[in-house]
Amino acid sequence: MTTTSAFLKGKKALVLGGSRGIGAAVVERLAADGATTAFTYSGSKDAAEALAARSGAAAVQADSADREAVAQVIAGQGPLDILVINAGVAVMGDPLEIAPADVDRLIDINVRGPYHAAVEAARKMPDGGRIIVIGSVNGDRVPFAGMTAYSLSKSAIQGLVRGLARDLGHRGITVNNVQPGPVDTDMNPADGPLRDLVHPVMAIKRHAKPAEIAGLVAYLTGPEAGFVTGAQHTIDGGFGA
Repeated sequence: MTTTSAFLKGKKALVLGGSRGIGAAVVERLAADGATTAFTYSGSKDAAEALAARSGAAAVQADSADREAVAQVIAGQGPLDILVINAGVAVMGDPLEIAPADVDRLIDINVRGPYHAAVEAARKMPDGGRIIVIGSVNGDRVPFAGMTAYSLSKSAIQGLVRGLARDLGHRGITVNNVQPGPVDTDMNPADGPLRDLVHPVMAIKRHAKPAEIAGLVAYLTGPEAGFVTGAQHTIDGGFGA
């Protein structure tokens, strides 16, 4: 675990979808920065338990497609100072061939889930709280065929954070969207099949490290970001430049 300053000491944070990849890096960073941190996981029990052991964060099982289950988790945490919504799925392929049920589940997790989770957390969030959604550079750019449903969901996040920033601004609650490009995770490893497709069009020709995404999230949760809201923060190595 990276040792950083404890500027989040006394803050309570929840990361939805935190057992692996970007989510796990965010959990570790928030905990290292002093926040009392919990995270949800769906099927990755072993990874969740390992993360809890090394970070000190609390692991809670919940399916992010289940609105009631997520609402119960949020309510059970009490007032949250920080909510990070990382849970997401990708459905790629010819839209004429993808099963409609798969697209519906993507929308449940990537669009409905963030909306309802953010609203539920905002009910009891103290003034000056932070809501951050992990979106994607594909909300701005669709460079390849087969990404319609996924890109639709990530563009929807942009509207969500703009709207909630307006609705919650009078309470000093900031709402932001972090838009990564290629990140080295189990789903998209740096040495995987997408490397030769995406690296040639990037200014920095590598995948991001999850900790780099977590660093941007950490900034947005901190005291210096109190005037940053309703914004899309792209961190993609120049993929969309």
